[in-house]
Amino acid sequence: MPVYLDHAATTAVYPHVAEAMAQQQRLVGNPSSLHTAGRAARRVIEESRERLAGALGARPSEVIFTSGGTESDNLSIAGIFRARRDADPRRSRIVVSAVEHHAVLDCVEALAARDGATVTWVPCEATGEVTASAVREAIELDPASVALVTVMWANNEVGAVNDVPAIAEVTQAHGIPLHVDAVQAVGHLPVDMSTCGADAVSISAHKVGGPVGAGALLLRRDREVVPLVYGGGQERQVRSGTLDTVGALGMSLAVEYAVTHLAREADRLAALRDSTIEGAMALDRGIIAGGVWKPSDVTHRLPGNAHLLVPGCDGDSLLYLLDAAGVEVSTGSACQAGVPQPSHVLLAMGLAERAARGALRVTFGHTSVASDVDAFLAALPAAVDRARRAAGTT
Repeated sequence: MPVYLDHAATTAVYPHVAEAMAQQQRLVGNPSSLHTAGRAARRVIEESRERLAGALGARPSEVIFTSGGTESDNLSIAGIFRARRDADPRRSRIVVSAVEHHAVLDCVEALAARDGATVTWVPCEATGEVTASAVREAIELDPASVALVTVMWANNEVGAVNDVPAIAEVTQAHGIPLHVDAVQAVGHLPVDMSTCGADAVSISAHKVGGPVGAGALLLRRDREVVPLVYGGGQERQVRSGTLDTVGALGMSLAVEYAVTHLAREADRLAALRDSTIEGAMALDRGIIAGGVWKPSDVTHRLPGNAHLLVPGCDGDSLLYLLDAAGVEVSTGSACQAGVPQPSHVLLAMGLAERAARGALRVTFGHTSVASDVDAFLAALPAAVDRARRAAGTT
């Protein structure tokens, strides 16, 4: 069996979650129907809503079920922007960090192209972190023009964690809504809607042991949002469409389990991450860690993220060579895999294009074990040597 080390892209469904979903899948019932089967499905939906809210410090009424992180990002960013601009045409500016996932970046760029939004890009530190002071500086260029701020909780490529409460203090001081993409954070970092200060938080099930195709937007009750999709208005008139009972159940069970075991699992994953980074740097191949990293730290970097910069190599070559050796890793965001261009995250961190091309993202999840690290480190030297020969750098 291949060694799977790309859990930031997607991770395995927890066995107990898969079993519960399989049982629910055998039942029929539209949650919007009023007969017995429909009411039974609705009960599962509402119990899942309460379970998810309880795990993430939200009120059940703040949970809007979606099809995943991408929809949640688009719904909150486009929806809040349009609502704020409709209320005050001066509010046409979006403040966004330069290291966001493409689900955020592409949405913002589409709003600029089609809705007349102006965009202020917030730079990051060399570690990939986005600071509250950088957000403040961007807002204070013209606070009255800002429709919303969007900053991710944790970076999907280099694992850098942002101080969301500190950023929220800045946005709240100006009365500006804050959207946070927490897709990589939930289940790995303490995410609490009641204390983080954000107005909207996007999450996805398949990053945390739940099913693909299920997600949620945690949205403050008083936050106006223009819908993206119209129809039955099933979710607070903000999101229409027949609710996915099986997906909502699976996501809520997975998030609840991950949050319950968060502290212990974070320490376990951090040990695997640290062994990977230390082992790779000890191979005498000039490999260094990308982003912010200190051994055992689970505050400033995601516990399961080992990002490596390998000089003289193309990341894609390394990926295929490692894959041929039975080890599956990534070069960055799966949504951009195969695109022959360096990571926008690494370029924003100040890396030269050549250095940015030699990146590997090794990420761990609940099925990862120490032998996975051993397999990766055993396969890495030969892969690096062959990739450098192919690139003509040896």
